[in-house]
Amino acid sequence: MAFSIPVIDLSSWFGGSDTDRRAVAREFDRAYREVGFLQVTGHGVPESVVNGAFDAMNAYFTLPEDEKRRAVPANKELISGYTARLSESFSYSMSIESPPDLMEGFMVNADDVGRDPNTNPYSRNVWPEHPAWFRDRVWEYFTTVRDLSFALCRVAAVALEVEPSIFDNVLHEANTMMRCNWYHRRSDEVVLADEQMALGAHTDYGILTVLAADPGPGLQVLDDGVWRDVAPEPGAFIVNAGDALAVWTNDAWRSTVHRVLPSKTPGGSVRRSIALFQDGNVDSVMECLPTCQSADNPPKYAPITLGQHVLDKLDAGRQLVATDAQQTIGDRLSG
Repeated sequence: MAFSIPVIDLSSWFGGSDTDRRAVAREFDRAYREVGFLQVTGHGVPESVVNGAFDAMNAYFTLPEDEKRRAVPANKELISGYTARLSESFSYSMSIESPPDLMEGFMVNADDVGRDPNTNPYSRNVWPEHPAWFRDRVWEYFTTVRDLSFALCRVAAVALEVEPSIFDNVLHEANTMMRCNWYHRRSDEVVLADEQMALGAHTDYGILTVLAADPGPGLQVLDDGVWRDVAPEPGAFIVNAGDALAVWTNDAWRSTVHRVLPSKTPGGSVRRSIALFQDGNVDSVMECLPTCQSADNPPKYAPITLGQHVLDKLDAGRQLVATDAQQTIGDRLSG
């Protein structure tokens, strides 16, 4: 049985009164305090934009391996382009050793916000030559859902009863990343390694994540020590709180551990998802908001910039090595 996460209709946020907007924010707050995950409908993203991005994924990920690898960045520090199966293990971002993940991915960055591409690993994109229309459809999805992520951050500000400028100040040069995920257990993978995952257990590193996913099984969240299946609602986006919201709220909002299981059947159907990570400005600081701490509830985390935290977590998964910094925050957020 699938785990039920709250479904919030955003139509009254975009078209309602101040009272309506506060009601949406209260639902948002409750979901992030209790689960750390929610789903949104009434978001205004056209179905054609979502379908176009998934069509582009179908065309790209079914290409021969050598063709896909032409979109691997020449500079290994660049977080963009194609990532092959078994090249990353996301659970290392939480200091959990596990086999490399079965997921193939394609990363897209916000290369339109004026950061120096020579010094910032999130500032350039590598695009495939084929299909020729891949870039246009994926970029349209990226920019459209990025706008939704900005709106969701404004909902968060109202929910936390803080000035909207608190979030505006960490989003004007936002490090927004997006990963197109392709999960397929191959027919020759009859027996998998112990603890093999399509995508290993992890929390998301930034502010919040907006996910479009196929309705089939795979995504699980950790709830009171038990893995629960999550079933995406048709036409909805799954939106989960990331580490930054947990740190800013002193764990009042949950950055929930989640993973993706491999298919039970070798050679079974493909599962697709697109995760847009709103990670904020690289130089913005993750530290407890004044309204979320007191003498009896002091800050639980040392300050760190969003950029450094995200980069540390990404490096752990790509290099299959956990640092002391990852172990500390990983242990806190998984507990």
